[in-house]
Amino acid sequence: MPTPVVMPQMGESIAEGTIVRWIKKVGDSVDRDEPLFEISTDKVDAEIPSPAAGVLMAIAVKEGETVPVNSVVATIGAAGEAVPEVPRVSVVPKAANGSKQSAQADGTPGAAVAAPAPPSTTHAAPAPQAPEAPEGGDRHKSSPLVRRIAKEHNVDISRIPGSGIGGRVTKQDILGFIKRGSSFDSHSGCAAAGSLAQDGTLTRSTAVTASVGDQVVPMSVMRKKIAEHMVLSKRTSAHVYSVFEVNYTRVDEIRKAKKDDYERAGTRLTFTSFIAKVAVDCLRKHKTINASIDGDHVIYRGDINLGIAVALDNGLIVPVVKAAGEKNTLGLSRAIQDIADRARAKKLNPEEVQAGTFTITNPGNFGAQFGLPIINQPQVAILGVGTIEKRPVVIDDAIGIRLMGYLTLGYDHRLVDGAVADQFMADVKKGIETFDPAQA
Repeated sequence: MPTPVVMPQMGESIAEGTIVRWIKKVGDSVDRDEPLFEISTDKVDAEIPSPAAGVLMAIAVKEGETVPVNSVVATIGAAGEAVPEVPRVSVVPKAANGSKQSAQADGTPGAAVAAPAPPSTTHAAPAPQAPEAPEGGDRHKSSPLVRRIAKEHNVDISRIPGSGIGGRVTKQDILGFIKRGSSFDSHSGCAAAGSLAQDGTLTRSTAVTASVGDQVVPMSVMRKKIAEHMVLSKRTSAHVYSVFEVNYTRVDEIRKAKKDDYERAGTRLTFTSFIAKVAVDCLRKHKTINASIDGDHVIYRGDINLGIAVALDNGLIVPVVKAAGEKNTLGLSRAIQDIADRARAKKLNPEEVQAGTFTITNPGNFGAQFGLPIINQPQVAILGVGTIEKRPVVIDDAIGIRLMGYLTLGYDHRLVDGAVADQFMADVKKGIETFDPAQA
């Protein structure tokens, strides 16, 4: 009997998914649990395994189409078996600007690295006037992210018509409502030359025209989500940066001495291992850095859940090491390597990119001296690691060669003062430069 293949629910709040790529085509043989197609959701990109062995008899959803969870997207059957009639799938339509009129619950940001624009004076945009709520129906349904956005903009969710399943107010609904209620650019305080579209991307008032020889391609689902989350973070947090120069000579000596031991234990001892260990130790002392803002309240996190930004071929994702503060250097090394490897293989679960409380990103992998990363909401700080290289330094009035690098802390000035950020960074710098070999 043919086996239907359905769009899986990759997390409790996920209501739809986009088919990014079919790994198999109609007529191909497939084994049970063999990757069949690739999807993208608000939470994570993932390869979906086949629920049964057999032949891919029919594909009901094309690449690039978005459908609700539990929709039948394909059929697996035996060779020569009659192809059953596949029910018509209700594809989530796109708005005129290319964004989806989403029927899904909204997720939390999953990426955070980019050089922001220079800081400018911020003027509060006037709160939009809510439209009259339609009669009937429950309009209070929304995700935590939507409720947080509503608090920040003084918006009454109950008065926003929801386009999601069961009248749920989606992120697109509230962002579109905020956009319609304000004609000011919240970064410059001037009349907006651009505005936040319903999908969270920054759109310009003037059209961009392609020239001869230009290549025009649609943005991937992941790229759209990254754009949305980055613009939202810039509009939410008052970004400020502190840069510290760090001497890595000591940890490099420890790394070389312990390298073989770690490889025998099945992992690698990298500079990120040392930075992560020192950072989580310092977060215990500096609780303001490991916090979030919820309206007029501050949430000081009890756990230290460390996000590690991982560059992919088509974007960036931030998997999270849960309870990082309870791990030693070996445990952190194993956890970081595991989530990074599975992120690149698209094997992460939705919960593994959620609940981060502090993030480390490493633009230095590509040679950058330092970066100015955008905060991963709803966190209040992010640590950027610059390239680590030998440099001439002054040591006791003499010139010496040491292994040096820059660390950048991007922080939300709504909560974190410069003195607090610099005290944290001074402790991180000291922890790296005086790292105890017994902790490795």
